[in-house]
Amino acid sequence: MSEIKSDVTWHEGSVSRSERWRQFGLHGCSIWLTGLSGSGKSSLCDAVSVELLKRKVPFSVLDGDNVRHGLSADLSLSEYDRRENIRRLGEAALLLADAGLVVLVAAVSPFVVDRDKVRMRHETVGLQFHEVFVDAPIEVCESRDPKSIYARFRNGEISGLTGIDAPYEAPIDPELHLKTPELSVEESCQRIMGLIRHM
Repeated sequence: MSEIKSDVTWHEGSVSRSERWRQFGLHGCSIWLTGLSGSGKSSLCDAVSVELLKRKVPFSVLDGDNVRHGLSADLSLSEYDRRENIRRLGEAALLLADAGLVVLVAAVSPFVVDRDKVRMRHETVGLQFHEVFVDAPIEVCESRDPKSIYARFRNGEISGLTGIDAPYEAPIDPELHLKTPELSVEESCQRIMGLIRHM
C-alpha cells in the first residue's frame, strides 16, 4: 500500500521556536559548505567548531560522508541517491537549526537545484541558510587528496568522481566565496564566523 500524504498533518507544539530560543539564548541557522572533495570543507568545519566552542555557541556538524554511515547508509553513489543524500542532509540541518543550533554542513552537493531546495525549505519555515562556496581548482584538490579518492580514481578503482567524470555546479550567488588556495584556514574561518555573528 502506498503512503497517503494527505493523511500526514503538521503538529504545532505549544511552545514556539521564538520562546525556546529566547529562553535558552539560542539562534539557529545552517551554514552549508559546498565544494569539491579536497577543497577544504571539513577542515573549515573543524576550525569553525573550535571558534564556536570558545564562544559557547551550541552547534552541530553534519559531514556528508559521515551521514552515509547512518542516516543515508541505504544509499548508493548513483546520481539519484546522491541527490537523496543531500535532501536528507538538508532536512537534518533544518531540524537542528530549528532546535537552535548553528549547523555546519560539509557536503560536495554538486547540483545547484538540490542546494536551492534546501535553502527554500529553510526559508519556508523562517530559518537562515548560508551557502559557502569552498573553492579550489581540481588540481589543488587532487594534490591534497585527504581521502585518497583521486588516487583511487586514477588507479581505476572508482568512477563517477565529482569534478572529473561527474559534474559539479558552482554556486551562482553564495553568501560567501572562499578561494582556499589563496586564504589560510584561519582567514576562511573568520569569514564564516562573520556570517554567524551577523545573524
